[in-house]
Amino acid sequence: METKESYAVITGASQGLGKAFAENLAKKNINVILVSLPHQNLKELTEELEKNYSIKAHYYEVDLSIHDNVMKLTAWLNQSFEIHILINNAGLGGTKKFTEASSDYINTILQVNVTATSLITHQLLPNLLRQSKAYILNVSSMAAFSPIGFKTVYPASKTFIHSFSRGLHEELKDTNVFVSVVNPGAMKTNTDVCKRIEKQGFLGRLTLLNPDKVASYCIHKLFKKDSVIMVNPISWLIMKILPIWIKLPLMTQAIKREIEA
Repeated sequence: METKESYAVITGASQGLGKAFAENLAKKNINVILVSLPHQNLKELTEELEKNYSIKAHYYEVDLSIHDNVMKLTAWLNQSFEIHILINNAGLGGTKKFTEASSDYINTILQVNVTATSLITHQLLPNLLRQSKAYILNVSSMAAFSPIGFKTVYPASKTFIHSFSRGLHEELKDTNVFVSVVNPGAMKTNTDVCKRIEKQGFLGRLTLLNPDKVASYCIHKLFKKDSVIMVNPISWLIMKILPIWIKLPLMTQAIKREIEA
């Protein structure tokens, strides 16, 4: 693939899986544009990637929960770059009793996970379609396969991402744009997340993943044109085998332990 003058866009790129995606693409000599919230050391990461690899790197700091911000970002990208890879990684989780959640809390999760992902894809698609080969990777979650109490909005938003990705894949299958979705479990993104997941008990610890390994595996599978990427066979097996009346209370109890801890 000719990538000298084209770019991969990664949202949520400042840490965790997004940062790992950026580093793994840079290792493959693919230019990157990193998108994340302000004050997350995005400039430093961009400079580090340019210094360590023979690539061009740019960054854009933005709050994707605001509609106008998303439109300004995509306008800038379309005016400035040829894009052949889009990784929609930005997403918000959150663990809270629904009765205690604020309207802003609920709205922000939906705006980032559902609306921003859909709009960024929609606005960048003409750019991707004019490339000789192009790829879209949307980051869903194992939570897409089961509702979970105390995480009511997050799994529902990830179910949307999974469904959206599968539908778009089918719609674009006769074009040059390949669409894939990955459904990872919890990841060792930072110390706080690790502690939180471990409080969920054995199930939480069993499914904790390494972001760098996940990113490397996803990119490999994306270029192999795997439309649904599963990085944790144990989680996938549990989700597939257990009926909803077992996994729903089981997962809710795990999250309840996390809240109580």
